[in-house]
Amino acid sequence: MSQNTLYLLQSGFHTTPAMLDKVSRLYSEGDAVVLMGDAVLAIDHPFCQQCGTLFALEHDLELLVQPLPAHLHSLNYATFAELCLAYSRCISLK
Repeated sequence: MSQNTLYLLQSGFHTTPAMLDKVSRLYSEGDAVVLMGDAVLAIDHPFCQQCGTLFALEHDLELLVQPLPAHLHSLNYATFAELCLAYSRCISLK
């Protein structure tokens, strides 16, 4: 199990930038971020551009019209569950 942190970002569209700023202060190399729901709409946020490991549920990615960045990895529900189990610490920000 990884000793790093998995951040689950489930904030609404208007609060997502503030949540990403908070995560950027906590984020360490080896951590990962999952954008969920409306949070995927903040894919252009500077932190998302530099985040090493960034995920989103494939269902939520349907909200995006633009081409997806190469560092954004799509998850189905099974791989999302596996990802959560791979981390010993998960933090949900809403």
